[in-house]
Amino acid sequence: MTDFQSLGLSEGLLTAVAENGYDTPTPIQKQAIPLILEGRDLMGLAQTGTGKTAAFGLPLIDRLLDEDQRPRPRGTRALILAPTRELVNQIAKNLTSFLKKTPLRVTSVVGGVSIAGQIKRLSKGTDILVATPGRLLDLVDRQAVDLRSASYLVLDEADQMLDLGFIHALRRIAGLVAKERQTLLFFRHDAETDQRTGTVLSVQSRACGSFADRQDCGQGHPVRPFHGQEQQDRLHGQPVAVEPEGPLAGFSAAPSMVLRSSCANWRRAA
Repeated sequence: MTDFQSLGLSEGLLTAVAENGYDTPTPIQKQAIPLILEGRDLMGLAQTGTGKTAAFGLPLIDRLLDEDQRPRPRGTRALILAPTRELVNQIAKNLTSFLKKTPLRVTSVVGGVSIAGQIKRLSKGTDILVATPGRLLDLVDRQAVDLRSASYLVLDEADQMLDLGFIHALRRIAGLVAKERQTLLFFRHDAETDQRTGTVLSVQSRACGSFADRQDCGQGHPVRPFHGQEQQDRLHGQPVAVEPEGPLAGFSAAPSMVLRSSCANWRRAA
């Protein structure tokens, strides 16, 4: 039995994984895939090139196939947000490679290209929508897409989206998707400055809240590692309940359980 087989993916998806040349899962894939298949919300820390698209994409596809539903006109079942058109296109391309023998559709929307063609493609609905926040809201304002049926929300490179000033767009989008949803946050990280890259930072059961509902958002990023070996040793292997503070506060309703690391802008839940 291969390592990917041990992660709980369906047989059909395992075939697609093998056909795409995937052999051994990366650390972020090993940790994230089983948790996402269980319906958990999570936060992951992964450097570019460590396979994080497959880490959230494979279990997301598996869950969508298991639900055996069709998207509504102008609707989407899953929404993936990324900060740049290059990353959006890369994610869509990678996901499409796993969908060749499935009925699922992936649609990508980015700025800098004709919006008319995107409106036409969205008219029939899509299973997975990959988008930059700005173009997505342009389409929402034109009533070309309805996010209410999106029960999966993924933010890839969430820290870069904050750097680029998308916080208000993210708050608005979070208020438009289904309240009962699975939320996955992935943060880009530099392995040269932190050896924990490729790990799941936190995990919790499926939440229904939206950080658009919270009014206590402060400044700064939600992910900042603790410094000092003593603090890392204290937390390693001993989950503690925490709630995110800062721009992404309230993204999920329940406190998260830190698995392998923590964040400076977080506080212990009472």
